Amino acid sequence: MNVVAELSIVPMGAGVSVSRYIAACEQVLEDAGLTVELHAYGTNIEGPWETVFAAIQRCHEVVHAMGIQRISSVIKVGTRTDREQTLKDKVQSVREKLGR
Repeated sequence: MNVVAELSIVPMGAGVSVSRYIAACEQVLEDAGLTVELHAYGTNIEGPWETVFAAIQRCHEVVHAMGIQRISSVIKVGTRTDREQTLKDKVQSVREKLGR
């Protein structure tokens, strides 16, 4: 089953800037072969359920290995059984309704 997910990882105790930890997680997601779209407060992820969640687990492992003892993550997940839908499809549908 394919999944579209949004992931926001917050490495607690990392200070004001967390970009190095987010970059490490982005690399994990890319290495997993997933479709990813980084945005200001998280990352959209598209791929097979098992691969997405294994990569999210790996993100936690990598960030912990960087010295972060506590991580808080917010994950939104969507699946469909009536048809396949990609991240691009979802955005395009809204843009069409806006006339763009």
